[in-house]
Amino acid sequence: MSYRLLKLNSGIVKDITEYSAGKNGPFYVDSNLVRFRNGYPTKIGGWEQQIYYNNVDTSTETLAQGKPKKALFWRSDTDGSDRIALGTHNHLYIILNGVLYDITPLRKTSTNLSNPLVTVQDSTTITVTDSSHGAKNGDFIVIQQATAVGGISADTLNRAEGYAITFIDSNSYSIQSPTQATSGATGGGTGLDVEYLIGRDAQMNIESADTATGWGVGTWGLSTWGTARDVDSDTISLEATQWSLQLWGEDLLASNRNGQIYYWDTSAGETNRASLVSALGGASGVPTKNRTIAISFPDRHLIVGGTTLLGTTNLDPMLVRFSDQEDFTNFTPTSTNTSGDQRLEVGNKIVSIVPSKNETIINTDEACYGMTFVGPPFTFSFRLLAVNCGAVAKNGSASVDGSVYWIGKSNFFVYNGTVQELPCTVQYYVFDRMQIRYIDKTYVGQNKKFNEITWFYVSTDNEVSGTNPEPEPDSYVTFNYADAAWSIGTLQRNAWSDATNVRQVPFALDKDGKLYNHETGTSDDGSAMSAFIESGDVELDSTGENLFMVDKIIPDAIMTTDTSLSVQIKTRKYPNATEVTKGSFTVTSTTDKVSTRAKGRQMAIRFSSSGTNDEWSLGDFRINARKDGMR
Repeated sequence: MSYRLLKLNSGIVKDITEYSAGKNGPFYVDSNLVRFRNGYPTKIGGWEQQIYYNNVDTSTETLAQGKPKKALFWRSDTDGSDRIALGTHNHLYIILNGVLYDITPLRKTSTNLSNPLVTVQDSTTITVTDSSHGAKNGDFIVIQQATAVGGISADTLNRAEGYAITFIDSNSYSIQSPTQATSGATGGGTGLDVEYLIGRDAQMNIESADTATGWGVGTWGLSTWGTARDVDSDTISLEATQWSLQLWGEDLLASNRNGQIYYWDTSAGETNRASLVSALGGASGVPTKNRTIAISFPDRHLIVGGTTLLGTTNLDPMLVRFSDQEDFTNFTPTSTNTSGDQRLEVGNKIVSIVPSKNETIINTDEACYGMTFVGPPFTFSFRLLAVNCGAVAKNGSASVDGSVYWIGKSNFFVYNGTVQELPCTVQYYVFDRMQIRYIDKTYVGQNKKFNEITWFYVSTDNEVSGTNPEPEPDSYVTFNYADAAWSIGTLQRNAWSDATNVRQVPFALDKDGKLYNHETGTSDDGSAMSAFIESGDVELDSTGENLFMVDKIIPDAIMTTDTSLSVQIKTRKYPNATEVTKGSFTVTSTTDKVSTRAKGRQMAIRFSSSGTNDEWSLGDFRINARKDGMR
């Protein structure tokens, strides 16, 4: 008998054969919901949903409307309360004390409309008449001061979450009530107001981007056969709605991509909507279209990337403009302030701006620039750090302790004084199964406690269908920058925010707007977590010439008393031969050995759990193997 130590290297390796991964590492080759900590596999923490409520009826659970794009947490100095700002593809929200408030800016308000609502018996469709309303299909409205009509109550009509409209013509549109009308009627009162939220004209309500224009773009029947589609069409969008959320002290600055910059004053209260920065007193030269915004550290300039030239509405996707120091409302350069601009040259558009410890990193679709505060008269210096390293996702970049990580067209990068491509053992696996059309929906999340950067992406497993017309991220890839180890798995998340000194665990939102506190418990919000990790094919002797019988497994793991860990042995006689699986065998905290009979020249081992209370961390397992014959 001969005991053999199964000493496996940390990290998942997918870009070579399983036999090569086992022979040259040995490495692990597959995983789900498992991280590496100090070089060893550990099941990740669970998550629990945090319920939030309607701000009008705080006893009613609610969800944010739209697909989450960005979330930001902070604690206010004024009242000591914790807030979350949440941008979706059609709304901007604040969550305070478990209550959801809609702070989406308004485009306009129509006041004192006289009986503009028309109902149809046994129908949920309500037609609204408002001359020159200016709304586009899918834009949102909020009705106020309405009275009951056609059996639909005033509370239903005046609901805080509002309604998405279906365009009819320039003077009318329809909405869908959650309840049917009991009669056909015209009414709603003579003092009815309609608030129009910013919409398609402000680059909102764009869930996914179209990959191109011309033939075949847009919905079926949009125009006649052979007619090229106009890029200004309501149904064609080159880029999806994405949000930049930044804190100015305890107040919020928000900008949706290719839209304007908005300000939300914490002290004004949660029922106050965000308003245009350009409309604030003393504002000067504020850009009217912007791809992304950031606040430079430590000098505090508002930086706008991909924006309009001063005094025009012409968007230059490679132009950087910055406000006066400590004044986010003033973008007009003078001899007595520090506002200014700089056009970048390498690339077609600015994708992301991320402040780091010593400089602000600007990624275009082709290059990486460093922006450093140097003071008057030039304010900032700009230097080209590297080319062929462009970013592809607006919210796919993260700053960690002075290093900036981002996802590129077919690889991952880090800037830590120099730009480097991250060596990635799952690179081809990830990018080959990524739906490139939705690569801009890749969202990054940081989990500093475990030294992790995670990218959530849309995989080819999440295909477009009638019930899934706009796929959202379903898979993830994680880089442990302390161990230089990669892990993979499936998990549906859009926006992520790391733990802080006042919020002890990270939180994230799924595509439906549900908010989850991560690293909390051991389950998927009370349901089982299917976690596993599997090794490559380990050679049972140095030459691979002899067959061996594996008849014993000696576990080495830390696990709770109610954890049940399943172990499978998978053997082959040749790398391309049929795999033979033995088990699964159950390992608990008191298991000292497992008996098995598995024969082969190479062997893989798989560890998995599927309970609600499982919590485990693997060490160095051993096996007992003896030379055996061909039969």
